[in-house]
Amino acid sequence: MELTVNGEDRLVPDDTSAALLLDRLGLPDKGVAIAVNGAVHPRSRWDETLPAYAEVEVLTAVQGG
Repeated sequence: MELTVNGEDRLVPDDTSAALLLDRLGLPDKGVAIAVNGAVHPRSRWDETLPAYAEVEVLTAVQGG
């Protein structure tokens, strides 16, 4: 299926969840927030299959001062 991840079109397997997407992108599962189609995607739903053609934003925490 197709997803847009942080503005970039990607082809992923049909059963891709947020957790699997993070793994495929090589991103940690801590210190990360995910939005799907403009809405926060809570960690409790990260094992659910993402909808086809979803716009996914992956945000990582950045420490500053």
